[in-house]
Amino acid sequence: MHKITNVEVLEEYRLSLVFSNGVKGIVDLSHLVGSGVFTLWNDYGKFKKVRIADTGELLWSDQVDLCPDALYMQVTGETPEDVFPALKPEMAYA
Repeated sequence: MHKITNVEVLEEYRLSLVFSNGVKGIVDLSHLVGSGVFTLWNDYGKFKKVRIADTGELLWSDQVDLCPDALYMQVTGETPEDVFPALKPEMAYA
């Protein structure tokens, strides 16, 4: 698991993130605004109140949380198999 250690709110629903392994990057969350639980972010002031939970995910009050691994994949372009090597299929020979 890649914990988020630092978050900075940028303009237009973007976040600058730093992960526990030193990886840094920017994620654009604007496509989520206004749908489902993300209606909370219709008020940009509430979006800016992001915080990092003890387990490394991003939280907005008690209504929205985002998985650090999903954000890590968005920043790095890695696949779930890259992030979680146990998901890689093993070759079986008959």
